[in-house]
Amino acid sequence: MSDTKGYREAYQRDGYLIVPDLFTAEEMTAFKAEMHRLLEAVREEAVAEGNDPERVVHGGVYVGLSIRSEAAQAVARDPRILDILEAIYAPNLEFLSDKIVFKSESTAYGSPWHQDWHYWHGSNKISVWLALDNATVANGCMKLLPGSHRAAVTHDGEVEPGDTFVLRLKPGAVDEAQAVIGEVPAGGAVFFLDLTLHASYPNTSGEDRWAWIGTYRDTRAGTEEYSWAKARVVLRGE
Repeated sequence: MSDTKGYREAYQRDGYLIVPDLFTAEEMTAFKAEMHRLLEAVREEAVAEGNDPERVVHGGVYVGLSIRSEAAQAVARDPRILDILEAIYAPNLEFLSDKIVFKSESTAYGSPWHQDWHYWHGSNKISVWLALDNATVANGCMKLLPGSHRAAVTHDGEVEPGDTFVLRLKPGAVDEAQAVIGEVPAGGAVFFLDLTLHASYPNTSGEDRWAWIGTYRDTRAGTEEYSWAKARVVLRGE
């Protein structure tokens, strides 16, 4: 692992850390294929139960991979992720949940500016956004606002029926000139606190942009129970 002191200082200053070479592109190709198989199985189960298969992946998101995927469990527990989390965040690490977020020619939305903390409240948490494809502005990579992690801000943006992000900032609330673009190759990752303002670009390329997002917390800072955290497990420390 690279200089952990530099990682820690960057994370504490900005509220996020971009690591462009955490996994290899070959690993991500194999992992994406496994995620394709998982989502296809989920859709088939929905059809068998008489449900709309696309509702289970509404908005290009499927939550709870580690409940049913050993490949997802392996990624969530990978020492390359945990070593960085321990260095920049906390030595006592609990994994809560993960999800796949994908954009394609048909699922091309850009996400609005928001802080994840407003969706779950409680103690602060950290997420790892891992690129399964090369993530670029054209296909919808992340963008983040440095230093925005120091306080919660009001989320009072208008929401249209069917919007995935029901909590968001108003358009123009963030100075886009101050944003950092999170372009990373496949295997690159963005570590960010749940108070860090972030958004993503729309996918105008027509190409895939898949990402795995795992969320963790400091076991000594939070004990809240969440219905979505069905794969909770302490991975390091107490």
